[in-house]
Amino acid sequence: MPLLSLAHFTIIKAGPVELIECAARAGYDAVGLRLQPPLPGDTIVPVVGDAAMQRAVAEKLRDTGLALLDVEAFWLMPETDMETFFAGIKTGAELGAKHVLVVGNDPERARLVERFARFCERAKACGVIPMLEFIPYSQVRSLAEAALLLKESDAANAGLLVDSLHLSRSGGSPADLAAYDPALFRYVHLCDALAEIPAIENLRNEARNERLYPGEGALWLEEFVAAFPEGTPVAIEAPAARHAHLGHAEQAKLAATMARAVIDRADRKIPVGT
Repeated sequence: MPLLSLAHFTIIKAGPVELIECAARAGYDAVGLRLQPPLPGDTIVPVVGDAAMQRAVAEKLRDTGLALLDVEAFWLMPETDMETFFAGIKTGAELGAKHVLVVGNDPERARLVERFARFCERAKACGVIPMLEFIPYSQVRSLAEAALLLKESDAANAGLLVDSLHLSRSGGSPADLAAYDPALFRYVHLCDALAEIPAIENLRNEARNERLYPGEGALWLEEFVAAFPEGTPVAIEAPAARHAHLGHAEQAKLAATMARAVIDRADRKIPVGT
């Protein structure tokens, strides 16, 4: 069974310390923490710049033995303050994060390429690996577009983060992964969804509110997990309104149980492209 992580967005209303506690009780190996609000209007429990909160997070990680798989969500936009992002990268590294999640959402290509390259340089200096996530309603919409940005920015230290929902909604499939260097895929995001792809104007709401836990929907999740190198860490990212009535600990446990069942079935499949 690969490392299993609980992404913060799955239970976004939980503060960082509570999220770690929920993940530990549910048997996860790691967590991902949201240190940067991704979009205007999003709110989080502040960690960057709050020494007391940073100590609390570090102590809880140490006490539970959980790893910090990644910190997120750094959306490169026209109005982005790069110094604020750099502070977030530094904080994540000090907390022990292995990766930092970044999204390209700037329509001015030259600026996006330049800022992404700078972001990757700072991540390298801090000892963390930048992971570029493509999102169909951002300016980097598909796996191919994400790979192109890596090439244009000459970001040799960056990887590609593939989310099962975003792969589906961008028109992709697990078979597409065989065209890329497996070393780019340091970990994956796992969730499920209905078979029907929503209209483009509804993609954001689905991604942020209407995901399903692994095995509840119609995506090719076993093939998806099997398409990555054996042992690739899996982070559950599944904000699901249908489970909002459950307590945070219950949501974490149910998501983990269902994800492990999918991963177990995937272990018995032949990887795509072999």
